[in-house]
Order: sequence, then C-alpha cells, then structure tokens
Amino acid sequence: MFRRSAKKGNYAYTVARVKAKKSLLLGEEDYNKMLMMTVPEISRYISETGYGKEMADLAGRMAGMDLLEHATHLNMANVFSSILRSSTGELYDMVSAYLEKWDIWNLKVILRGKSYGLNADGIREDLVPAGILGAESLDKLIALETDDDVISNFGKMTRMSFPQEVLAAYKASGNLGEIEDFLEKTHYVRLINNINPASRPSRLFLEYIKEEVDMKNFETILKLKSEGIYGEQVMKYIISGGRRIDDRLLTTLANAEDVNTMMSEVSQLEFSEAIKEALEAKDLTAVVSSLRRFELNKAKKFSHLYPLSVIPVVDFMIHKELEIKNIRAIARGTESGLDRETIKGLLVI
Repeated sequence: MFRRSAKKGNYAYTVARVKAKKSLLLGEEDYNKMLMMTVPEISRYISETGYGKEMADLAGRMAGMDLLEHATHLNMANVFSSILRSSTGELYDMVSAYLEKWDIWNLKVILRGKSYGLNADGIREDLVPAGILGAESLDKLIALETDDDVISNFGKMTRMSFPQEVLAAYKASGNLGEIEDFLEKTHYVRLINNINPASRPSRLFLEYIKEEVDMKNFETILKLKSEGIYGEQVMKYIISGGRRIDDRLLTTLANAEDVNTMMSEVSQLEFSEAIKEALEAKDLTAVVSSLRRFELNKAKKFSHLYPLSVIPVVDFMIHKELEIKNIRAIARGTESGLDRETIKGLLVI
C-alpha cells in the first residue's frame, strides 16, 4: 500500500500552477474549429495550442494519426508528471494514488506488446509515463524476458502484491483480462485507502472517487448486459467501495433482463437524471458520454467550493484527459468520414 505522509502538502503552490495550466485548455470554440478541419490541419492547430513540443519531438518518427495520438498522450504524461513532481506531503500521496492508473495502463501495454512480439521501441511508443513509474523504470520492465518477471518487478516497484490465484489463472488462460481485472479493482482500493478523510475537502474527494466506482460498475453492468452476460458472471467484474450502489442494488442491476426493468432502481442514483435520456434510447455510447459529463461537472463544482485542496488538481487532470479524448475523437471521426454532428455528439465538453 501507499504510505500516508504526516505533512499537509503545498496546496497553494500546486493549485496555482494547475489553475494556470487549466486556463490553457481547449474550449468549445476550439473544438468547433477543429470539426471543420482535416487531420493535418488539426495537427497544426494543436501544435499552436500547447502540443507543439511533443509534435516536434515525434515528427521525425511518425505522421498523421499516429503522430497526433502519440503526441497528445505524451503531452498529458509530461503535464501530469510535472504536477506530481511539484506536489508534497499528503497532496503528493493523493495525486500519486490517483495517477497510479497510468502505471497500470503501462503494465498492460508492456504485457500486450510482448505478447504481440513488439520490440522495445514499439512498446515504448504506446506508454504514458504519467504515474509514479518514469521512463527509466518502464524501460527496465520492457527489458525483462518473461511476463512473470515483468509482473513481479512491477509489484516491487509499486508495492503491489499479486495473489497467486490471479497469477495462476493468467498463466492457465493466457488471458490478460485476469490481470487487468485485478489491477483495476486494486487501484480503487488503494486510492480510497490513501485518502485521509480528516478534512471536508478530502472527504468530498473520497465521496467523488466512490461515486466514480459506482459509475464504473454501472458502465460495466451495461456493457456486459449488451453482450448477453447477466447475474453472477457480472458480479466478478464489480469493483468494491462504491458510494450508493451496494451489493443488493448491484445484484438487482446485474440480474435485470433489460433496461426497462432497471429504470426504477437507477432513479435512486445521483447520476440518474444525467443518463436518463441516453439510457431510455439504449445508446451505450451516449450513456458513457453522459457519465463523463456528470463526472466533469461534479469535479468542477467541488473545485470552486474548495480551491485549496486536492480537488482542483484532480479537476484539472480530468479536464486534461477529456481534452485528449476529444482531440482524438475529432481526428478519428474526421479520418473515418463521419459527419460533424455525429463527431460532436462524441465529445465531452
């Protein structure tokens, strides 16, 4: 587990830096302009709005969509790493625990890359070193010969213990999903345990993360239901620690035969109004987008209420991640020939 610091942390300094970075994020007007552009024009536009260094650094090796996708991820990794390095005390503890999801992302990239026979450079291009593990640590993992060694050393680097039954199931099936499921559940357990609810802002942050667990579980249930998976098979993918969706409600939702039978149960959830229209339309993509907008708005609200806390920092990181997703959605949609209204419907603003 992470170790909690006894020191409060440099909230004023870090929040001031984050506020400056947030002022540079793209807005709806920028996205509307990008919707009128070709992919090369989008690349030039983002080069002039904060992504220039990463675009220039990668331009010799990549072009087109590859360049745009890798440069945006690299930019995000650089920004998040900078925030983490500037944080101290309990603020550092909470930010690093929140960013652990990128360490997990990178472990999955390395394991997948090795299974596909990619060389070190091929694997390295898809990494997002935005967590505790920097480029040097990730290179050490890439250089290891076997999956066992990679997983074992990742566990040592992050103080994460992999249960023998999880490792045995992975070896028996070769299915990376066994590892991925454990990692996602463990991330939320560690994050929740690392938030000290001693202050009102930290308690709100804890509630926010627990609400995120609820949304993740609800999204998982919907996705599995769309694939014809119900009941006990669903429950093994559920993350513990949610705020409002308890075991009883999880079981009810998992067993529901269709969306209509879920509606009365869903109505008691905080995000029910945000997803009602999309849920009634049985549009899973729209439900997920609605959940992201709800998450974004809630973080923004808390950020204004408690300006000297971890919340504005996480609020910025959520906005930054969504900016990357929006840029990619526009570029991919444009490249695929989707009409502007369809692409716009995919954006979370």
